[in-house]
Amino acid sequence: MQICGVDDAGRGSMLGPLVIAGISINKKQIRKLSRLGIKDSKKLTPKTREELYKKIILLVDSYYVTKISPKSIDKSVKKHELNHLEAKHMAKVITKLDADTSFVDSCDVNPQRFGKEISRLSNNKKIRSYHHADSKFLVVSAASIIAKVTRDKAIEKLRKYSDVGSGYPSDPKTINFVKKYYETQKMMPIFVRKSWKPTQKIIKTNQE
Repeated sequence: MQICGVDDAGRGSMLGPLVIAGISINKKQIRKLSRLGIKDSKKLTPKTREELYKKIILLVDSYYVTKISPKSIDKSVKKHELNHLEAKHMAKVITKLDADTSFVDSCDVNPQRFGKEISRLSNNKKIRSYHHADSKFLVVSAASIIAKVTRDKAIEKLRKYSDVGSGYPSDPKTINFVKKYYETQKMMPIFVRKSWKPTQKIIKTNQE
């Protein structure tokens, strides 16, 4: 029996992609994930995540990653369809991995509704949707590590050109980068999410 785990990384970020990752593994092999020391990616150091990433992709039967661009995110936010966009991409990952049952970390306040939507978008696959699935199920924890490492690499690429910080609105470096860029260029870089409230605030302040 094949089990799939799916999680995202970078949903709350002001810049860079929203990454959705999934892994597929035989149910009998799940205890091997436990032996590797797999846990929710947020509870691991970047170095440990990197090491586990390599071990996970060697152990699992299959994995798949999809990145959602800031442009796509902005379009969905305008229509109040960010959860739908994420469901669509999770369904894409699940369809690719084609497991018997898929466990997903729900971004919707209603996990059952989110699971039903993913099931509908993935030809009625069996979906188990939960809040904090990344800390409840090893398959989702493994997917969260794949997603987080992929996302960190994308931000690392951006840092080669500018000090963009972590990409999150709580990071002063990120806010300062976006502010300075907009003040000098009078536009936002393509990797910044224009629909985000902190970005909108910076645009509005400069237009006054």
